[in-house]
Parts: sequence; C-alpha cells; structure tokens
Amino acid sequence: MGLGEIFSSAFRSIASNLTRAALTLLGVLIGVGSVILLVGVGSGASASVTSRIEGLGTNIITVSSGMSRYGNAGGGSGSGSTSAQSLTMASANALQKPDAAPDVAQVVPQVSTSTTVAYGSQSTSTQVLGVTPNYFTVTDTKLAQGTAFQTIDNTLARNTAVIGADLAQTLFGSGDNAVGKTITVDSTPFTVYGVMAEKDTTGGSSVNEDVIVPIARAQRSLTGYGNLSSLTLQAKSTQAVNNAAAEATDIIAGQMGIQPADATFTVTTQSELLSTTSSMTSSLTTMLAAIAAISLVVGGIGVTNIMLVTVSERTREIGIRKALGAPRWVISLQFIIEATILSTVGGLLGVGTAFALSSMTIADIKPVITLGSVALAFGVSVAIGIIFGGYPAIRASSLKPVKALRHE
Repeated sequence: MGLGEIFSSAFRSIASNLTRAALTLLGVLIGVGSVILLVGVGSGASASVTSRIEGLGTNIITVSSGMSRYGNAGGGSGSGSTSAQSLTMASANALQKPDAAPDVAQVVPQVSTSTTVAYGSQSTSTQVLGVTPNYFTVTDTKLAQGTAFQTIDNTLARNTAVIGADLAQTLFGSGDNAVGKTITVDSTPFTVYGVMAEKDTTGGSSVNEDVIVPIARAQRSLTGYGNLSSLTLQAKSTQAVNNAAAEATDIIAGQMGIQPADATFTVTTQSELLSTTSSMTSSLTTMLAAIAAISLVVGGIGVTNIMLVTVSERTREIGIRKALGAPRWVISLQFIIEATILSTVGGLLGVGTAFALSSMTIADIKPVITLGSVALAFGVSVAIGIIFGGYPAIRASSLKPVKALRHE
C-alpha cells in the first residue's frame, strides 16, 4: 500500500464522519485562534503603551515626590519617622537658574486636583492640571480648537483653560465649538481658550478628560500654594537625558538640603519607563499565551478521544487489513495522518479566525498579530495531530487480527 493510497484512505475516513471531524476541527480552531489572538492582545497593549510613551518624547524626564527616611525633609537624623521630600516651586526655580543644569532645556512645574467641572446643566468630575505654558510644547500636546494660554496668562493668573477632547464632548456635545465658552471649575469660572486633540487612551490615563489651566491660577483658586505634584523636564537632546537626570537629582537634593543618596523623590526617564513597561507587557503576554495554551491541550485531548473512537469503530476493518498482510506501520501511519490532517486544517482555520478577529478592538486594545505567534500556534497544532494521534495509531496497529475480526 503506497503513501498515496494511505492518504486517500485517511481522507475517505474523515469524509465518512463529517460531524465528528467538524467537532475535532472546532476544538483545534479555538485553541490555535485563542493563542494567536491573546498574544496579539498582549503585543497590541505593549505597542500602544510604548507608542504613547515615545510620543511624549525620548528626552522627557519626570520628577515625583517621595518620602524621606529621616524625621524631616532636610535630612536630619530625627527619630526615624518618615516625612515628605516635597517638590516646590523653589525646586523648579533652582533648575532654571542660569548654568545650574546645562543639559536641562525646559522645566514644567505641575499641580493637580480632582474637582467638578460644569457648563450649564452639564457637569462631571475630572482632573485639573495647573502648569506653565511650555507644558504644551514639552509634552507635544496638539490642539484641535483654539490656542493654548500664554506666559502673560500665567503671570496675571488669568482664568483661562484648555480642555480635553472627551471633556469638550461631555460638556458641549458634538459639533459645538467650545472656544470662548465659560466653564465652572470648582465654582471658579474659566474661559476656554482651546480644546486638545484626542490622544490614545489605551493602556493608561490621558488628558482627554482633563482641564489644563495656568499654574498661578490653579494655586490661587484650586490647590493653594503648597507642594507641586511633579516636575516634567525636557533634556536638550536624547543623548543628554542621563546627564540632565543626574543634574536634576543633585540640584533638587541641594535645594532640599539633603544628600542625593538620601533623596527619595523619583527621577524617571522615558527609557526607564519604556524598560519597565516592556517587562510588564511581556509578562502579560506570556500569561495570556499560557492561558490560551490550555485550549490547545484541550483540543489535543479531543483529537485523542476522536481517534480512539475511530479505532474502536474500525476494529474489524483493521483486522481484515492485517489478515491480508498490511504491516503495522501502514495502519499506524494512516491513523496518524488522519489526526494530523484534522489538526492541520483546524490550525489553518484558527489562524484565519484570529486574523479576522484582529480587526476588532478587545478591551480598548487592537491586537497585533505576530508571525512568531502564528508559526508557534500552527506548529503546535500540527504537532498535536502527530503526538495526540500517536497513541490511538499505535493501539490500532497492535490489534491482533483474530481478535479484531471477532469484534462486534
């Protein structure tokens, strides 16, 4: 019996039990499709977050407040309790002194608070950021309507605001120009100067719901003249980021009266953030792939069950073929081929299904299908046919002709 005849016999056997074959294909399809799609979700999340971080600029540095190990923020010995090493406008001013930090191009002090924003009968709770006007250039924030507030607006602490695209939709509806309208922020009226272009929100928060106001006005009306929430620094170039971060650490620690080694405020560069994010998303992708792989194992068990049933039903046929001189390897190969055909076709259908569903957004993430995940999932599906079909094939080939012929 030649190889062509073995394949022909395998196809005839599958065609004679289409319902059973369809159920086997479905199990493999779900397993392969799940692996590819869930790995795609992990890759999509990683790509989206990375894109957002890189969109802020590779030369951006963020400084956040921390807690001191000592009894006071100045770094004295104290009693061992903790206290805030707070960022203040003095920290920002120290960085902006001539020649103090030669690798720092711009400094954006920031305060924030959550409060109610209203226009007419529409209101919502959102975050209000108080920043200096250079915030828009440093963070590369584009405007869809109007303009950003200027230095004079901050100097005079004017009640001006730039709002996020989603907030504009909430307060003013679609098609209504928000520029020039007056909104109420925690009972204080602000004139809308501009509306920011919508930013991708995948993987984290964005400014789409925020209100951006001059920091001088925010401190006077909303947050008070206390500590800053953070500092955003722009290095003069990507190559100068590490030097700029070191300069910022030394200057801010000096302004606080502590040694840089004792500082607990956090200085984070975009490269560090990208590295951390990549590690987290890689772990997420691995976890999703592991969960989806369970479906492949279940599909493999299904192949085994179906092939065992097939062997049981065709016991008499196997006995006849062995009585006529068919060698064990021929019978074994036929059943392995049948299982491999089913798992291969199921794998191809799974790949097609995954690509079809990848055009959809899952949990606000657009899956990114990678060739590696496709090759791995499809390869495993083919291996399932060989491995999980192996036991039924061996069992079939080991049947004794006399016992097989007596089987009812």
